[in-house]
Amino acid sequence: MVIERFVLGDAAAIGERFRSRGRMLPEGVSYISSWVDLDGSCCFQVMEASDATLLDEWVQKWNDLAAFEVIPVLSSTDFWAARDGR
Repeated sequence: MVIERFVLGDAAAIGERFRSRGRMLPEGVSYISSWVDLDGSCCFQVMEASDATLLDEWVQKWNDLAAFEVIPVLSSTDFWAARDGR
């Protein structure tokens, strides 16, 4: 899960770069879905990465426009299976 807070709440700059360059995801990172808060200052994204360090590469391409918090998560099924030792 990625929480992206737009610098100075500037969604316009994010949108402009996205339209001109796309997501700029490195190989091994997939975009799943995202939601933007109602005032357009924060985006919540679900991403999938074969290696968590690949998300750092992606963040570097956007960190001039947004501050990122990357939170590793598992699906509920995977979490409970790992917790129960299955």
